[in-house]
Amino acid sequence: QVLLVESGGDSVQAGESLRLSCAPSGVTYGSACMGWFRQAPGKEREVVAIIYTGGGVSYYADSVKGRFTISRDSAKNTLYLQMNSLKPEDTAMYYCAARPIPTIESPYFCANVRSKSAYIHWGQGTQVTVDS
Repeated sequence: QVLLVESGGDSVQAGESLRLSCAPSGVTYGSACMGWFRQAPGKEREVVAIIYTGGGVSYYADSVKGRFTISRDSAKNTLYLQMNSLKPEDTAMYYCAARPIPTIESPYFCANVRSKSAYIHWGQGTQVTVDS
């Protein structure tokens, strides 16, 4: 059974930073689109950032561009989301997601896989709360 385990969520003040981690259990992704999504109370789950395990172009939602960085350490099989200059509107439950895919040639492929329905492995989420 594949399980994605997120960690790193916390309550912080606006302007501070956090780093989220996602460690898959039961699988090592050789070729996959991996992403971070978030869901605030009463809102739809939305994409935050996406990366391909083999590198290439990453995608960021406009609301986080320039403040968040998605990365992956293949040796540790761990996905990260570095969040800087946090704002109260970043408050949400953050989820890690993965979609295994055949090896791709286009570095842009995963950057265009932005729908939550395209991802088949999910974590339970980690809460990020940003106070003003």
